[in-house]
Amino acid sequence: MASKKAFEVLLYPLMTEKAISLIERENTITFIVDRKANKQEIKKAFEEMFKVKVRKVRTLVDTKGRKKAYIAISKEHNAADIAAKLGMM
Repeated sequence: MASKKAFEVLLYPLMTEKAISLIERENTITFIVDRKANKQEIKKAFEEMFKVKVRKVRTLVDTKGRKKAYIAISKEHNAADIAAKLGMM
């Protein structure tokens, strides 16, 4: 697969009550991502876009057919800061 740009992989942040609570409790940001993107591509795109270290990426395809990525950020960085930059908080 050809290398994708970060904005092609990470489509938009998800702003639900659960997503906001994950930011506060688990230092995790939820994004809707490209269906074809794998966890390594998501991790690389997020690190490149926000200049932070990603601990873990979990993905799922919801009932609406969107692929969600739960991106856990390392303890050195704060997910709330990134959420504030994105206008989520």
